[in-house]
Amino acid sequence: MENELKVIDKRGQFDETPNLPAQASPNAVIIMAMQKGYTPELIEKMMSLQERNDANEARKAYHRAMAAFAENPPDIEKDKKVSYTTSKGTTAYSHAQLGTSTAKIQSALSPHGLHASWRTIQTDKSIKVVCRITHELGHFEETDLSAGADDSGSKNSIQAIGSTISYLERYTLFALTGLASKDMDDDGKGADPPEYVSPGQLSTIVDMINEKNVDEDPFLSYMKAESAETILAKDYNKAITALKKAKGRTRQPGEEG
Repeated sequence: MENELKVIDKRGQFDETPNLPAQASPNAVIIMAMQKGYTPELIEKMMSLQERNDANEARKAYHRAMAAFAENPPDIEKDKKVSYTTSKGTTAYSHAQLGTSTAKIQSALSPHGLHASWRTIQTDKSIKVVCRITHELGHFEETDLSAGADDSGSKNSIQAIGSTISYLERYTLFALTGLASKDMDDDGKGADPPEYVSPGQLSTIVDMINEKNVDEDPFLSYMKAESAETILAKDYNKAITALKKAKGRTRQPGEEG
């Protein structure tokens, strides 16, 4: 029969299927096996089978929960306006705040036994943020993005790191849940929102900007975008070609590379 575990006890006699619950604890398996007089080798095999079964059930439960979450996802609005001025002029754009987005997404995940968390890995050249969504039965899945410190807008070094972490946390969460922030109000025109570069494409663009020390203002002007995150998906190849050809600006004395 399906999902039955048939064993031979130490006396060589055929034994009936152990009456284990679907999520039997390791202690329950051991106690049941000891009561029936099974050998240590057989107990170990039973434990291994039980662990594999539990992991498989947890994986299936995770995907069922994510499917249920996707049926009624939260709306993520671009509710934060950012504006800063450099020698090139003023840059302004809107994005979904991490705190607001996280609160909405966590509230929508929780009823399905899901929870999101992050960890950060920093090197001399980049910052990596790993987002993890975990189901209450233990199965989890992850995605990650990397970028250099965001030194735009005359940020100090700590602010530059914090800005990048916040940015990557937001977009890894969007990527793992399959969500995207909505565009700002289109004055009731009802137009379809433009498709921007994906988190992975965005990470590549930001890495190239940082590696070649490209002046963002003329680059964004050329791409007709307010920020790197609002570069249109259809213009991704155009952006990569432009960055490959860009010579980058000369670093000033004392400026970090």
